[in-house]
Amino acid sequence: MAKKNLTYRPPLEVSQAAAKGLLLRRQFGRGGTMVGVARARDLKNRRHVSGKTIFRMVSYFRRHAVDRQAPGFGNDDNPSPGYVAWLLWGGDAGAYWAERKKQKMKKSNQRKTR
Repeated sequence: MAKKNLTYRPPLEVSQAAAKGLLLRRQFGRGGTMVGVARARDLKNRRHVSGKTIFRMVSYFRRHAVDRQAPGFGNDDNPSPGYVAWLLWGGDAGAYWAERKKQKMKKSNQRKTR
């Protein structure tokens, strides 16, 4: 039987992206909200996150994919606010990790309901 309230430890790449986002935010004074900063601290410290948080991360990345088109996205010398925010949520590694975890949770739930 599957355990309820599973949590997931962010991989090192996600932690590093969040740490970079916090650094850029401090340096340039832009990007992200207090929720994003809190998320970045948890990810940076590799604190376990809940399934609910995984779903929130997936939603964030889907909503903000358009930010990748802004000037300064990916530029560490003059980052766009969207780039900083993206990193706070774990960057590309976070988007990939969260999506994989979400799909795994959905498959697990489908097996339970059969």
